[in-house]
Amino acid sequence: MHHNLLLILGLLFVVMLLVLVARRIKIAYPIFLVLAGLGISFIPGMPRLHLDPDLIFLIFLPPLLYEAAWYTSWNDFWKWKRPIALLAFGLVFFTSTIIAYTSASIIPGFTLALGFIGRHCFPSRCGSCCYGIKRNERS
Repeated sequence: MHHNLLLILGLLFVVMLLVLVARRIKIAYPIFLVLAGLGISFIPGMPRLHLDPDLIFLIFLPPLLYEAAWYTSWNDFWKWKRPIALLAFGLVFFTSTIIAYTSASIIPGFTLALGFIGRHCFPSRCGSCCYGIKRNERS
């Protein structure tokens, strides 16, 4: 951890600068940070940083969601509630269906049920969820 401390502090400084630049040019800073992170990832010789997904969900995601909720216009939210609901539920169902059918057609012995369950195993709890599937396959 100590050898990555300077790198982490440097990246935090870059994040602060990028947020300031994003506000100055009027771009949503989460989008700007993702694009900048993608650009930083292509720098040769950058060491790999491994972050636990639980750390992301515990530390980084709640402040972003809180700020987005705080500045949400409820009039716009109710105006756009149908597209929001369609994307929130319809898009998840659509991608789950595509992944299930693709997996079932490519992987021999893979069923549609495993494809739908597997779609929901890939977030932060991948190990425990997929372990439960494998355990049930053996019995």
